[in-house]
Amino acid sequence: MSESGATISGKQPLIFITNDDGITAPGLRALVEAMLPLGDVWVIAPDKHMSGMGHAVTFTDILQLSPHDYGMGVQGAWDCSGTPVDCVKLGIAEVLHRKPDLLVSGINHGSNASINVIYSGTMSAAVEGAVESIPSIGFSLMDERLDADFEAAGLVARKLASQVLKHGLPEGTCLNVNIPVGRPADLGDIKICRQAMGYWKDSFDRRDSPHGRPYYWMRGEFYNPDKGADTDIAALEAGHVSVVPIHFDMTAHHAIGQINQWGL
Repeated sequence: MSESGATISGKQPLIFITNDDGITAPGLRALVEAMLPLGDVWVIAPDKHMSGMGHAVTFTDILQLSPHDYGMGVQGAWDCSGTPVDCVKLGIAEVLHRKPDLLVSGINHGSNASINVIYSGTMSAAVEGAVESIPSIGFSLMDERLDADFEAAGLVARKLASQVLKHGLPEGTCLNVNIPVGRPADLGDIKICRQAMGYWKDSFDRRDSPHGRPYYWMRGEFYNPDKGADTDIAALEAGHVSVVPIHFDMTAHHAIGQINQWGL
């Protein structure tokens, strides 16, 4: 039984959906629509916009879950006062009471390619799923507009989710999927890529309040010195869908031997 008293069926795959743009985001609705033919869909998502939260978890405040009348045929939906990672943790422990067969996060408004993956709440929810040994995918559309067209992204999400349900993923691995803007017929192939070694060059717009206290708006420009043809950025620039397998083991294995030579 779930927190709401609804029975969680064992007959179809249990699909857990979350995001970082909030439970009312159009991208989440598109992802729900894409997943409904594949299994029993449950939604636990932030009650407000949580973009850029990365892997933040809530330690210094209470967390609240509220039932949400989502409709669309979902089995159950809740909004959460916390971060995307909080949604995953609470959803598994207090709502589903078991690991889902698939966790999908998104569809994010805007890119999570290259270095953006480490800042992304969308992808951190997927990474948390991988930590919990759940096959997990994060989806992002390269369009930040609220009226973005998610038709093509939804079709990509359904195709990849069905394959992950069929084949699974390596332990500790999730997928970072980015989809270029365009109609379904406009999209190129799905490319399995590595993460481009790009970065943000930060800048800040300083202003002064009426009381003379300075405040700042973060700016920045994305730089990609990595010109490899096998990267997610290269695939997206060519109109393809990029799929990057990522994992939460952040060990720099190639550096262990060098640091061992220090004689510590």
